Amino acid sequence: MDTAKLELAAQRYREAETALDAARTDLQSEAVAFLRATDERGAQATVVRITGWTREYLRRLVKSSEETTT
Repeated sequence: MDTAKLELAAQRYREAETALDAARTDLQSEAVAFLRATDERGAQATVVRITGWTREYLRRLVKSSEETTT
């Protein structure tokens, strides 16, 4: 058994998870900021198209961010 390879793979996996979590948080923040900063018609549809998220997910995300700021 090559534990060095296993340890390296595990470390790479943890780093990738950390990067993914950070990217998710950034994307969520940017999406909410975009929706709050504009009153353009179709803004929500634009975020859905770019992110692949559902409208329901966006509504929950915006509502959650409002609850944490109050």
